[in-house]
Amino acid sequence: MSEHDKNTRHLARMQRKKAVVDTKIESAKISKGLLLIHTGIGKGKSTAAFGLLARALGHGMQAVVVQFIKGRSDTGEEAFFKNAANLQWHVMGDGFTWETQNAENDLASARKAWDLVQACLQDETVNLLILDEFTYALKYGWLSIDEVVAALKNRPPMQHVVITGRAAPQALIDVADTVSEVNLLKHAFQAGVQAMPGVEW
Repeated sequence: MSEHDKNTRHLARMQRKKAVVDTKIESAKISKGLLLIHTGIGKGKSTAAFGLLARALGHGMQAVVVQFIKGRSDTGEEAFFKNAANLQWHVMGDGFTWETQNAENDLASARKAWDLVQACLQDETVNLLILDEFTYALKYGWLSIDEVVAALKNRPPMQHVVITGRAAPQALIDVADTVSEVNLLKHAFQAGVQAMPGVEW
């Protein structure tokens, strides 16, 4: 096949593809606040959420981050974002459950964080709400999935919510608009590499 024929066939394929994409874009008429879930056992769920946070702040949106489980305040993401005028950052966890070893305190911390989240879910000035490592509060039974789903459904119509964490329950997935599952093919920790600043925290 000559280069001319290859280019002609490529042009025809791209024109057909463009027509399909243009039709889909034209048919997307709904404007609404989205519920996004980043779940799965792979690395990058919170990282993806913070990338979305940067995008939202770039558009001048008001954002709130509430971190469940995580209890440290020396992460690179908090250091980078904490001075943003239109962002509230709340570290509400006490650390991983195998570190805290105190189910009662873990439950109390989760409930306190959820009280804050509920206020945000009723605040129309909050354009983006990130609930980092939130799925664990559901997995461990610290929060009622029915209560959470009801609050998410009744939030302001243009408010975006991002939830991260492993093992997102089906009831949460069912009400979400976009769900991404991050899989694990390989991780440096499996080879004995410690958590590196700027990559893991």
